[in-house]
Amino acid sequence: MSLDFQQQEAVPDHSEVRSAAECAAKLGLDPITTAAEREPEHAATGVNPDTYVSDDDLVYPTGPKLILIIFALCMSVFLVALDQTIIAPALGTITAEFRSTGDIGWYGAAYLLSTTCLQPTFGTIYRVFDVKATYLVAVAIFQIGSLVCATAPTSNAFIVGRAVAGMGTAGMFSGSVVILSYTLPLRQRPAAFGLIGGMWGIASVAGPLLGGAFSEHVTWRWCFYINLPIGGAAIAAIIFFLHVDRVNNPHNLSLRTRLGELDFIGTAVLIPAVIMLLLALQWGGAEYPWNSAKIIGLFCGFAGLTVIFVGIQVWKGDKGTLPPRLFKNRDVLLAMAFQFCFGAGFFALVYYLSLYFQAIQGDSAVDAGIKLLPLLIAVVVTSVLTGGLISVVGYYNPFILVCMVLYAIGAGMITTFDIDSPTRVWFGYQVLAGLGIGVGFQAGVLVVQNTVSIEWVPQATACVQFFQSLGGSIFIAVAQSVFQNGLIKGITRDVPGIPPEVFIHSGASQVREILKQLHAEQYLNAVLTAYLTGLRHSYYITAACATAGFFLACGLSWKKIEKRKAGPKDAAVATPATVEDGNAAAVGNGNAVAVGNVLPLAPHTDGYSTPKTSVFQPGPGCGIFQTTVPIFIAYLRAVYPKAVAEHCLP
Repeated sequence: MSLDFQQQEAVPDHSEVRSAAECAAKLGLDPITTAAEREPEHAATGVNPDTYVSDDDLVYPTGPKLILIIFALCMSVFLVALDQTIIAPALGTITAEFRSTGDIGWYGAAYLLSTTCLQPTFGTIYRVFDVKATYLVAVAIFQIGSLVCATAPTSNAFIVGRAVAGMGTAGMFSGSVVILSYTLPLRQRPAAFGLIGGMWGIASVAGPLLGGAFSEHVTWRWCFYINLPIGGAAIAAIIFFLHVDRVNNPHNLSLRTRLGELDFIGTAVLIPAVIMLLLALQWGGAEYPWNSAKIIGLFCGFAGLTVIFVGIQVWKGDKGTLPPRLFKNRDVLLAMAFQFCFGAGFFALVYYLSLYFQAIQGDSAVDAGIKLLPLLIAVVVTSVLTGGLISVVGYYNPFILVCMVLYAIGAGMITTFDIDSPTRVWFGYQVLAGLGIGVGFQAGVLVVQNTVSIEWVPQATACVQFFQSLGGSIFIAVAQSVFQNGLIKGITRDVPGIPPEVFIHSGASQVREILKQLHAEQYLNAVLTAYLTGLRHSYYITAACATAGFFLACGLSWKKIEKRKAGPKDAAVATPATVEDGNAAAVGNGNAVAVGNVLPLAPHTDGYSTPKTSVFQPGPGCGIFQTTVPIFIAYLRAVYPKAVAEHCLP
């Protein structure tokens, strides 16, 4: 195989130049289509999804300005995570005021559904519209939803507010990651992502604590009023200190053309599909039998809409809600599957670990939140520490693998909780699980940041977060179903004369009070055993998801997070220095070859239809190439230095 890719002047006739697909095939790599090969497809709109905006003139913020930007993003992520968990201990007070016990499921579902379904759409919006303006709009929508919830006069108004807040949340987390991508060099991002993950961990555990405190000592409405000043501070910091030195509309396309990039049809199909799935999982076995017409109909509707949605994505291509090209890259696909398992396990654990302390140990919501502090502290410490270490070491794989082992072991040990488990048991097992959870929040984001080109970071990040939210939404419902089924079976078998619905429709901390009112204190141990059986079933889900996440992480490519400096704007050769996020190779006519499972980038052209000069730059290949190519090139450089210089090998 010849490596004769010498520098050459760009000429109009490219008949002698071999295509990127041919080069990829000769290297044994996945022949991902290139920008030039897809040009006819995008001629109608003038939008090329592989158009790369050079980083040559990009100036990153430093000092207090950078600190304020990161602080604002951390506060935004804190609000996103806080709003998912702060409502749990306040549900009793809210339903008492609205007299709406039957609406409890929709208080959480309205928020999660709008968040989950709109995340991929926001990824596309960040790709084709101004990043700063889009982020501010997302935060503003979240603030409006929080205000509606805080002032809601009825249960229906409260549900609407939760849905609106969820719409804003869909753009806040992915937007925070996108802004960090434009604010920090690639090598420095893991440390910042560690802070983001730490904020998520703090809010996820502090939410129940704050919600219980507000409900008991002030009013439940402060669970949502608290979002307004924090969100306002984040908006102010972003307005005055953030400047994104990238143009997402370099061709000055019209608003109508850019709106055409959004997949309205796919989103319209995705939302009812997810709703049907979640309703089937929540109602199955609890409200209706699994073989009832309603549950079967919901599952069938979900399956049918999913098939339609997949067809729409194939038809829309790069303009789809979930672009098929992302699923063709092994690392991106594994990252999405990993975050799905992580979200499924983590959210189920947080929700039902709090129930253990409230139901089994008889703690209030505030006390249960305090007892979750070991998990919180371990998550924050690991998230920040691993983020910094990844920036220093340059590899994320070992940290992800070790942490997932700890997570799986800790989750497995939590399944052994008993009615009278001592402090050292529930404290130690939480710490063990928390040490593993910390890295999970940033794992998928780190992978896509180090894999896809910079213009695809918004959509790839949104897709990863979509699957994390989807996993959490689905498996919270699954955990609820298995918990309720275990509780119902235990109560029916061991507590005669008391219908299980009495405990299902009451607060977890009210078990002892209910038995006292029914003059059935002698059944306390049997009821707690039934509760514990249901909780263990939900913990099994977390342990299984953590184990699956470990095996998925084993498949990730080992790629070093390189710290590259941009070359001069008028550089004669398009070297990797002009590509900060990815390992594209400019070949012959300027086509970008995907190497090392990295999605292709179009090389910088300085306004020309083809680059002035090109160079073949092999990246870290997959399989045997990952090992042999660097060794072979090093050998050539040592033995034939003159030939290497002439052929421009790295």
